[in-house]
Amino acid sequence: MSTDISPDAAPGPSPAGTTRTAIAARFERLPPSRWHVTVRLIVGVVTFFEAFDQLLIAYALPELRDEWHLSTGDATAVLTVGSVGMLVGALLSGRLADRYGRVKVIAYCIALSGLVSLALTACTSLTPFLALRFVQGLAIGGEVPVAAAFISEITRSFKRGRFVLLYELVFPAGLTVGALVAAWVVPAAGWRTMFAVAAIPGLLAFLVQRRVPESPRWLADRGRLAEAEAVMAGIEAKVAAATGRPLPAPDAPGAPHAPEKPSAAATDAERAATGMRGLFTGRYRRRTLVVGAIWFTGYFVNYGVTSWLPSIYKDEYGLGLSDALLYSTVTSVAGLLGCLIVALTVDVLGRRRIFAICLGASAALLLTLAALGAGSPVQVLIWTSLSAVGFFGSNICLYLYTPELYPTRMRALGCSVGGAVNRLGVILGPILVGVVYAANDSVVAVFVMLAAVAVLGAVVAGTLAEETANRPLEEISP
Repeated sequence: MSTDISPDAAPGPSPAGTTRTAIAARFERLPPSRWHVTVRLIVGVVTFFEAFDQLLIAYALPELRDEWHLSTGDATAVLTVGSVGMLVGALLSGRLADRYGRVKVIAYCIALSGLVSLALTACTSLTPFLALRFVQGLAIGGEVPVAAAFISEITRSFKRGRFVLLYELVFPAGLTVGALVAAWVVPAAGWRTMFAVAAIPGLLAFLVQRRVPESPRWLADRGRLAEAEAVMAGIEAKVAAATGRPLPAPDAPGAPHAPEKPSAAATDAERAATGMRGLFTGRYRRRTLVVGAIWFTGYFVNYGVTSWLPSIYKDEYGLGLSDALLYSTVTSVAGLLGCLIVALTVDVLGRRRIFAICLGASAALLLTLAALGAGSPVQVLIWTSLSAVGFFGSNICLYLYTPELYPTRMRALGCSVGGAVNRLGVILGPILVGVVYAANDSVVAVFVMLAAVAVLGAVVAGTLAEETANRPLEEISP
């Protein structure tokens, strides 16, 4: 069966039709309901624990360095090997999700991550620990961008930013809860206990497979019209039951925000674009380069700051392990606040302004810290926490913005490439922070470098990013 049907093909068994355009129209008329909240909650819990797993290494590192007598190079490898796995996992998962489905990839990734967390508790030396962290990175890097693509595909355009980002809040919430729990558990019970706890959510893979439907947009795009119709009809029935009233007809007068034709005429090459080459065809080339730059700069700053904060507090300022972890946790909590602010304002301010304001403000705050000399741990705590409001807020918006830039046939791949580029930032940020810190024997140069990278991201976003707020996916990406 053909995997790329025309949007104008004959409709399926439903009067509304099951072509790609018709499926989009049927989603656009769905009001927010308990069904949306349930699906968002299930996928959100999965993403929450992936974030929980991702951050554990920063809080386990001080204890690992003492237990295994790690050098600075070893410590850097521990921090970055999971990110290398996430880079590879992101690239692989996008192709798999565009070919085999979003939900299947999400379920397999969470199961693998849970199994690896359990295996990590048995490690007694560096080499197997690094190997397992790489495999876990494959799973985390695979799940997060695919989940972002899936949530975008089941959401209508009106106030899509708020709906998607209230889901995406679970990722920084997972980082924050992970930080809070680790700050208490690691000193009291050791790092192995934390990874044992992180293995439990692997059981959620079964819940995802049973309760979350495949994306009807993806099914229709793959030519699986009967399945798309069955899933879409089931969703409509649940939404109607939840709201207690019949749904408006797709494209009927008064049905809000029905899909439109692309605002700019699409070329034949753009309509045929698919795969990795498609991401660099026509209008998608600029989008890929711009969003890639924002992914890289935002996560370079984010992990350049957060990955090293516990060790900086401990080594530079002589804080004990508990205090170092507690100070670092405050910064993560501030970042969560920034994510909430962005979720509530992104549909009003727009994506481009959010990126420019958040990254620009973060740069200014980090430069202020450097100008003050970063003379005390309290000073570092205050200014990095304020900066985290900005770079956490910018980064969470990328999980909304990236899926909007690509059509269904390569949406998961576009998200996964964005995820892979962010992994480059996550890898290089901690490495270069370590290099600059060691070379200057001072944290001031570190904060100047991070501010410069944030300025670059703000400039790219403010001048080159395309606005997508409140526009249907099919209008943005033909």
